[in-house]
Amino acid sequence: MSQSINISDWVDQYADALYAYAISRVDDPDQAKDFVQDTFLAGIKSYDKFEGKSSVKTWLISILKRKIIDYYRQREARKTTPLSHFFRENGRKGHWVQDMAPKGNFAEDESEIENEELKMTLQSCLELLPGKWKGVVFDKLVDEKDSDEVCKEHEITPSNLWVIVHRAKLQLRECLEKKWFNA
Repeated sequence: MSQSINISDWVDQYADALYAYAISRVDDPDQAKDFVQDTFLAGIKSYDKFEGKSSVKTWLISILKRKIIDYYRQREARKTTPLSHFFRENGRKGHWVQDMAPKGNFAEDESEIENEELKMTLQSCLELLPGKWKGVVFDKLVDEKDSDEVCKEHEITPSNLWVIVHRAKLQLRECLEKKWFNA
């Protein structure tokens, strides 16, 4: 588009709407403000590519959406840890890594019986996951397959993979808390 940008008008007209959108998704006022600022900067840099097929507000919100999605992807990429990471120590599988052991009501020295019970509890929690999630979670977190490979096998997008893994982890944590730690 060949019009010039009046930054002051953009801020006056769109800052509140962009901030409201951002805060509803990140629940962190400082982060929401950063997103709005980054959105305005990206809008200024790419304004020559804006074709005017939508309103400026809609275009800016689409930039903001992408920034928020990228933020969560990067955050989750740093957090995603294969389940085997928590159960390997000195090359032995099936035992909690000392610093990764969950906090709960069990003795420091776990017996083989407790390990077997935990394994069965984890398995029962995994079985409670929705059908499509099970395969994705097993492939990504248990078998430690590459994200691209998991996406291809299950015909999902990388963002869909992120959502499934994130939601599955929340559900597994809740299930383990109920069935193991509070049992």
